[in-house]
Amino acid sequence: MNNETFWKREERLWLEGASAYAEIVDHSCLMAFPGMGVLQIADVLEGLKVAPRWVSVTMMDRQTSRAGSVFVLGYTAEGQREGSDPYRCFCTSTYCAVGGVWKLVQHQQTLADQYID
Repeated sequence: MNNETFWKREERLWLEGASAYAEIVDHSCLMAFPGMGVLQIADVLEGLKVAPRWVSVTMMDRQTSRAGSVFVLGYTAEGQREGSDPYRCFCTSTYCAVGGVWKLVQHQQTLADQYID
């Protein structure tokens, strides 16, 4: 897969919800969110049932790294939910080729507001 394909997958996870997760995320994935801690993917999927979806996301300062069957995205995200202030965070996502299919195995967000004016 090329870099742009990974970025498109990442955007789908922000905007599309559970259907994208079922396709892209590995069952062993760990995710870390501000105020929530480290979550197993089953907990994240439960949260998607009640959390309002993002209506837009902008991914800035994009960086990538690849080592064999591991591909890492790093970026600053600004997400917007209807009627809410923008949410800004620093993100990393790690994809791994599992049985020849690229799956997300790790995602982490750190609030950026305290670092960005």
